Amino acid sequence: MPADAVLLFEDEPVLRLFPLLRRAWGLRGEALRIGITGRNAKRVLFGAFNPRTGHRLLLQAPNMKQLHFQSFLRLLRRAYRESPLWLLLDEAPCHIAPRSQALARHLNIELLWLPKQCSELNAMDQLWREMKGSISANYQYSTIDAHVAFAQAWLFSLTDTEAKRKAGILSKNFWLHSFFK
Repeated sequence: MPADAVLLFEDEPVLRLFPLLRRAWGLRGEALRIGITGRNAKRVLFGAFNPRTGHRLLLQAPNMKQLHFQSFLRLLRRAYRESPLWLLLDEAPCHIAPRSQALARHLNIELLWLPKQCSELNAMDQLWREMKGSISANYQYSTIDAHVAFAQAWLFSLTDTEAKRKAGILSKNFWLHSFFK
């Protein structure tokens, strides 16, 4: 990796209007009631995380099509104009699409594939997991836009150090720990 390159983790959750059900406290012997409206909607938040600085970037999209991932690649290039970018990500269909890979090459973004079924290696995935547990679990928002707004506000309310800690970067057991010394 060139000395001036920027390493980023990329991942995208699908936020749904129906609540994500997780364990929750309730009265013994009584079923926990979680109200839902009966209608559903979804949005995707493409996100990138710089493990050195804690900087985060987001792009909201209606779905995970390659067109939206390509828009996110352009956003990354605008944010890091001069630096070569190395992007650690999974092999989602929108990521491995030939046009997405061609655009990444054109934008001087090196795509580095994480092993399949290893979300624990992706720091951005760890941030999303924390976010879902904090604001998405067991609660239905009035609109999908409200849910997305809360998710974005949660992610950007973290200090850079808090984001690194929640992503696991500060752990001595982080798989790239020696890389960040």
